[in-house]
Amino acid sequence: QVQLVESGGGSVQTGGSLKLSCAGSGRTFSPYAMAWFRRAPGKEREFVISITWSGEITYGTNSMKGRFTISKDNAKNTVYLQMNSLKPEDTAVYYCTSRRALGAAWEYWGQGTQVTVSS
Repeated sequence: QVQLVESGGGSVQTGGSLKLSCAGSGRTFSPYAMAWFRRAPGKEREFVISITWSGEITYGTNSMKGRFTISKDNAKNTVYLQMNSLKPEDTAVYYCTSRRALGAAWEYWGQGTQVTVSS
């Protein structure tokens, strides 16, 4: 059984930074890509950013480029989301997910970690 465990959420003021981590485990854990999504209160789930195990990065929106970066440690089966210049509209629960192939569904999900940005 694959498990994804996020950590690193918290509360910051506008302009602050946070780094989220997502560790994958399980005998069958062999992702093609991992990603971060977020869900803000009263809104639909939103794609934030993804990275393939070979290092290709895809951003969700232009507002995230330059502020959010994703990296990975293959040896630790861990991806990181570095968020800088945070804004109140970044407040959301952030979820880590993985998929096994290009175009496949995002199959496994973490429990989510809360990020709150105050003005």
